[in-house]
Amino acid sequence: MPWEKSFDEEAAIENAMRVFWEKGYEATSIANLIESTGINRGSLYNAFGGKRQLFTLSLLKYDTETRRAFIAQLEALDNPKLAFKTLFDTLVQQSKKDIQPKGCFLVNTSVEIAFHDKETRDIVTQGFIEFEAFFRRGIEVAQSRKDMPSTLDASATAKMLFSLVVAIRVLGRGVYDELSLQVIADQAENLTS
Repeated sequence: MPWEKSFDEEAAIENAMRVFWEKGYEATSIANLIESTGINRGSLYNAFGGKRQLFTLSLLKYDTETRRAFIAQLEALDNPKLAFKTLFDTLVQQSKKDIQPKGCFLVNTSVEIAFHDKETRDIVTQGFIEFEAFFRRGIEVAQSRKDMPSTLDASATAKMLFSLVVAIRVLGRGVYDELSLQVIADQAENLTS
């Protein structure tokens, strides 16, 4: 008789994602995953193959449902300056409200990238490239509408804006308070004025 799953795979990935996001890959044990998913060791390995595969699924879930979804919402505003302001203000507010300061799962993973395989590096790299491209597209649209200076180098400014996203995500994990994070967000807005 074939093996049947007695659990919700998506819920298990969601629960595993929360643990990996909070603790990181290296600090997350199989015991942590068993506890968070409610799945026994054998079922976890049968369903997902192991810790590495479950981590990859968790990272992809986060990237799709968090980063990509948020960028799509921002682009739907059809106002790059408002989208950028909304993005940075949201990041500051998320940092303030986060009881267990987790930051961004992709950024956290990039900090320990030396411990990861090529597949994980590719997911993180692609996510960062797409995030930077969001800024570049927004700048180019705003420039065409005369909402941002034409002298602004879209590519260089996009890199700088993305680096400020990373700064807020890392420093917002407990190093900087809300006021200090807001200073970074305000500087991001000043870059495109």
